Amino acid sequence: MKLFPNTVNAVVKALEEIFDNNHYADKVIEKVLRSNPKWGARDRAFIAESVYEIVRWKRLIEKLSPSNDYYHWFGTYWVLHDRVLPDWREFKGINGERIRQHRSKIEDRAVLQSIPDWLDEMGAAQLGDSWEPELASLNEQAQVVLRANTLKTPRTELKIKLEELEIKAYIPKEYPDALVLLKRKNVFRTPLFKEGLFEVQDASSQMVAAALEVEPGMRVIDACSGAGGKALHLAALMENKGRILAMDTEAWKLKNAKLRARRAGISIMETKAIESSKTIKRLHESADRLLLDVPCSGLGVLKRNPDTKWKLNPESIAKVESLQKEILFQYPSMLKPGGIMIYATCSILPSENHKQVEAFLNSENGQQFELMEETQVLSHESGFDGFYIAKLRKKK
Repeated sequence: MKLFPNTVNAVVKALEEIFDNNHYADKVIEKVLRSNPKWGARDRAFIAESVYEIVRWKRLIEKLSPSNDYYHWFGTYWVLHDRVLPDWREFKGINGERIRQHRSKIEDRAVLQSIPDWLDEMGAAQLGDSWEPELASLNEQAQVVLRANTLKTPRTELKIKLEELEIKAYIPKEYPDALVLLKRKNVFRTPLFKEGLFEVQDASSQMVAAALEVEPGMRVIDACSGAGGKALHLAALMENKGRILAMDTEAWKLKNAKLRARRAGISIMETKAIESSKTIKRLHESADRLLLDVPCSGLGVLKRNPDTKWKLNPESIAKVESLQKEILFQYPSMLKPGGIMIYATCSILPSENHKQVEAFLNSENGQQFELMEETQVLSHESGFDGFYIAKLRKKK
């Protein structure tokens, strides 16, 4: 594969933004790709994939690179994939054979799997024998998964329409609305997306709304809604009948949810910013169903957000666990007696998942609830993102 200076420069520029200026990889890539509308699909794919892979394998690349220069990082990444580097001055000092030999002698799992030492220790302590295969799975590239918007089209029909655009997908078992692309494509540019026929949503994430057992006509609160992905799914499952209140402490996130709802043809979704504990108190026992897709470490979605592992530390995980406890202390009061609540995270750590639910059930507030079922989805078992879903019922 031939390298071109302008696209390699774009990769280096993105790495500077991510690591020197601490910006999020997905936003940086978006901005870089927008900077040159002349780049074709192949160039754009090369830039995005190279940046994500270098971010993913940062620690290993850093260990093997002759310097901390980002061109050297790119060159190291390139030769690790058994590709030939052009004779550019930016790549001077890179010896492919030496890099490959050095790599073959590394035995430290944290370096080989490119994660911080503290995370390797925490993962091993909490997940035991599952940690190693899970870590390997989370270092793979994420598949592109769509959720058919059943308010507008059945999944089978969407599959046919995608094939007409030369986008091939398969139907995964046990995920009623999901389609998995056979090859990565920028589906956001298709007319099907603009018409609201689908959303991009991982198969594990699609399990969350399904677990809530919603029915048309219900009043549902999605209390940590963010950009509203799961609220949109709930609206489709409710056949756009009833009421969904999408809430979040960050009002700017909810603006995107409104736009997405309009595109999807959803009319039952309202948004409401959580300004204080009074917002929660005013909604006392008003919901038939309550979704708590709480803030978490995001360790289950490292496939698609590899820069997360470089932004986290033990303190930030302790902080998010404290926030989860706070949400479990306050928010369940919005659920009616007899109603169902889902506590969900995109984390694989028991300290954010089962242990949080266990502590809640043993608390005074939790005495009103019973655990119906819980599911820990591990990436190496499902092939999709790591997720946790606990279904609880409020006693009458």
